[in-house]
Amino acid sequence: MKYIVCEKPGEFILKEKEAPVRKKDEALLRIKKVGICGTDLHAYGGNQAFFTYPRILGHELASEVVEIGVNERGIKAGDKVVVMPYISCGECIACINGKTNCCTNIRVLGVHTDGGMQEFITVPTNILLLANNLTDDEMAIVEPLAIGAHAVRRANIVPGETVAVVGCGPIGIGIMKLAQIAGAKVIALDMNEQRLQYAKDKIGVDYIVNVSEHPVKQISEITNGDLCTAVFDASGHKGALETCPSYMSHGGRFVLVGLSKGDLTYTHPAIHAKEMTLMCSRNATTEDFEHVISVLDQFPTSSFITHNVPFSKMIAHFDSWLKPETGVIKATVNFN
Repeated sequence: MKYIVCEKPGEFILKEKEAPVRKKDEALLRIKKVGICGTDLHAYGGNQAFFTYPRILGHELASEVVEIGVNERGIKAGDKVVVMPYISCGECIACINGKTNCCTNIRVLGVHTDGGMQEFITVPTNILLLANNLTDDEMAIVEPLAIGAHAVRRANIVPGETVAVVGCGPIGIGIMKLAQIAGAKVIALDMNEQRLQYAKDKIGVDYIVNVSEHPVKQISEITNGDLCTAVFDASGHKGALETCPSYMSHGGRFVLVGLSKGDLTYTHPAIHAKEMTLMCSRNATTEDFEHVISVLDQFPTSSFITHNVPFSKMIAHFDSWLKPETGVIKATVNFN
């Protein structure tokens, strides 16, 4: 079978090897489509945390079961499945407390272990969810939307509150739509006008704010001086992460979804006066995946996936997806 491996930063190689053989409690999957995410872009660029090379990338997967044993979800050969790409130990303190998304020994497909940029892959049966009602495009975006669903659930968003989402990339866009579904009014922030307009036109956010144009003043005007009860950072940008508390109301929550590799600095009196709740949101759980699958018909999948290429042409196109002028929101790779 063919596969693409990132040998080192900036270098992909197309190779061939024998198809894997499934073990007990594993399933053999045929990969139909892979979504490209920020993790893949950062890994290729050499600036992804928790990463070693060489690595087969890809954890946003649309797949079909080739072989599987008896399992509690009743999945059988020929079924379409969404892969929850987080392999947890089930034994650590986080897993025992139901937080498998931040297992102390977590292995994420395409990050800590090889992912789906290959024709076939074997994975534990317990990370599969039936998805016979979804298209390949829909299956490929469930995982990034589940990241957003987990963040929204962490923040305990309730109907009627006004939230800010910083970063109109795929994760931020997912947070915006899922916060809307939870009943919130949403302010989208970015410096990319094209992406801000997408958030307005296709996601239907209530307000857009360009961060280069006095964002605190704009948010204050929108909220009659109250600011936002919840602020999500989906950019991972140090400057954005350090500015977010200034968008937040007194008594508000700040949710760090994007990942920065460096140190962050906050002025303690400013965040203390607001009694700020600071929380990180990492990966997602089965509950988040199931929620996304249940509301996916409310998401504009066709406009969200802006670029799509066959597997044989992925290497030739990947560099262009790193460039803002390409206009990528979500790129995908087809195996059909």
